[in-house]
Amino acid sequence: MIVVVFRSRFSDQVDDEYGTTEEYLAKKVREMAGDDLVHLKNYVAEDGERLALVWWRNPETLEKWRNDAEHQDAQQLGRDKWYAFFELSVTEVVRTSSSKDPEEYPAP
Repeated sequence: MIVVVFRSRFSDQVDDEYGTTEEYLAKKVREMAGDDLVHLKNYVAEDGERLALVWWRNPETLEKWRNDAEHQDAQQLGRDKWYAFFELSVTEVVRTSSSKDPEEYPAP
């Protein structure tokens, strides 16, 4: 299992295009990844920092998403316009403990 952790803070240039793009790409990644994408969650802290967590079963599917042209275009817009700050970490899960079987988790 791989978890992508994306921390960010919006710049003053963020606009409606961001929300439209985020919604479109969230739908696209779910369709592209199928059941390989386990969870996709977004959080916003009181201070405005944003956190996205994405769980993947397969590194090859994550690499396919990483190389997707529309995803790369959105990343460039993020660097150039939407984010004052961002940090991306890709981690491999060593161990997980849970009160539920991962197959019983709600769909992403």
